[in-house]
Amino acid sequence: MSKSGRKWLPAFLDRSETRLALVLFVVLAAINVFLSPVRFSPGNWPSVLGLAAPLLLATFAISLPFLAGRGSIDISVGPLMGLVNVILIRFVIGEAGMTSPLVIVPAALALGLLSGALNGFLAAILRIQPIVATLGTYLIYGGLALAILPSPSGSVPAWLSQLAGPLSFLPVGIVILAWLGFKRLPLYETLMAVGSEDRAAYTAGVNVPMVRFTAYLLAGLVAGVAALSLTALIGSGDPNIGPGYTLIAVAAAALGGVSLAGGVGGLTAALIGAADIFLLQNMLTAFNVSTFVLQAAYGTVLVLAVCLNSDRLKARLATWMART
Repeated sequence: MSKSGRKWLPAFLDRSETRLALVLFVVLAAINVFLSPVRFSPGNWPSVLGLAAPLLLATFAISLPFLAGRGSIDISVGPLMGLVNVILIRFVIGEAGMTSPLVIVPAALALGLLSGALNGFLAAILRIQPIVATLGTYLIYGGLALAILPSPSGSVPAWLSQLAGPLSFLPVGIVILAWLGFKRLPLYETLMAVGSEDRAAYTAGVNVPMVRFTAYLLAGLVAGVAALSLTALIGSGDPNIGPGYTLIAVAAAALGGVSLAGGVGGLTAALIGAADIFLLQNMLTAFNVSTFVLQAAYGTVLVLAVCLNSDRLKARLATWMART
């Protein structure tokens, strides 16, 4: 697209991958409305958002380290959501009997921040390979969740269950507003600069490890919000449900146009990609597709999205088109 054409587009549509994801969203939304007109009617939109919210938030959480570049990744987001879920159900709500949002919400956010600090310390400060560091916490969180609550059980207070229904807009809306506020801070520009070219940022005096540490902190915080949405959705504690979000969140981020190499993408790209995956999941479920096929579909989407993000592939396609 020419520069004159781009100036009429919102900034988040600068990347061809995001434009493609947006077109895919429109197509998938139309198919889903055709297949399930009642479910996707305006009156049911809060419930649909409640179903999609854990994936939307998990995708954004996993996107934040990507923005920091140099292989930054947090694959522990899914198990962290499951761990926060079972801690809330067993200890906070169950044994302590605390059901107030003034206790549950800060507890979830604090657990997310602690995880973000741990992952950031390992990957950004100690400089352990991020995928190795977060694979370690992935396994730790999954094991702890099963040790705390071996099988699904428990219940949630009424106000929390509303976050998967009439109040489903709150978790996503608060994260969106927080991100819009964050984008007005100098730290946002620093984060994107580090993700794009960390050596130039370091030469300019930027504390690169601390910027990456902050990205992991933010990822943990958003994962804590995602855990609240997940707990509201399932209405109980389930130690096995969290890890499944990792693969589909990575696929959704890549599909939406978040560059796995860093410095490109953001909330809008992550949400569009997550919405695409959610609608694809609903469409395949409507055709009674097995979970095995769903997993294969997620893997296929991830491979295709990574290919679309490849600068080398883009260069070869441009060369081929120029020759033809």
